[in-house]
Amino acid sequence: MGKYTGPKNRLARKEGIDLGLKTIGTKSHAGLLRRLNVPPGQHGQKMRRKISGYGTQLREKQKMKRLYGIMERQFRRYYAMARKWRGNTGDMLVQFLERRLDNTLYRLGLAPTRTSARQFVSHGHVFVNGKKVNIPSYLVAKDEVITLKAKSANIPAIKKMLDDKTFVPAGWLARQSGTGKVVRLPERDDVKEDINTQLVIEYYSR
Repeated sequence: MGKYTGPKNRLARKEGIDLGLKTIGTKSHAGLLRRLNVPPGQHGQKMRRKISGYGTQLREKQKMKRLYGIMERQFRRYYAMARKWRGNTGDMLVQFLERRLDNTLYRLGLAPTRTSARQFVSHGHVFVNGKKVNIPSYLVAKDEVITLKAKSANIPAIKKMLDDKTFVPAGWLARQSGTGKVVRLPERDDVKEDINTQLVIEYYSR
């Protein structure tokens, strides 16, 4: 599966929000926050044009896709799944994306970014209900328990997250030390990032 390998700050500045691609507290993250409202490129400050309705929909789709760190084909698949499910399509799309194992690890505060969470999962550091799961797109379910391999607590990035006593997991999750639990399925209000699912639906409904 393809993946973006370019500058991460460029993506965040393109969308105008912090996409969670840089570890909070680092110099790189601080620099991003200072320039978040400046589009990337040599003439970014001057390149401000009126965006069409289609352009607005496209940007929102790109923003949401990049927020969760997935490529177009996979994002489109989640949208197709959400359309088939009973309920609000936008809410279901968010739920599927939130339930990804890499995102769940990030929301639990067991990884500093979704990118690092994806790497931890792929490298076999994560267990679900006692069984190793190395598929970042695995969808967690209610009452499932997520744990880290015993030796994984020694990884600097994970150790730093575990030592942070101020972190509060997403409302649909509970965490005690290095163990997390899905107490309920995620809802749209659990996502604090500024996203507009209606624009995404309008984009794919053209």
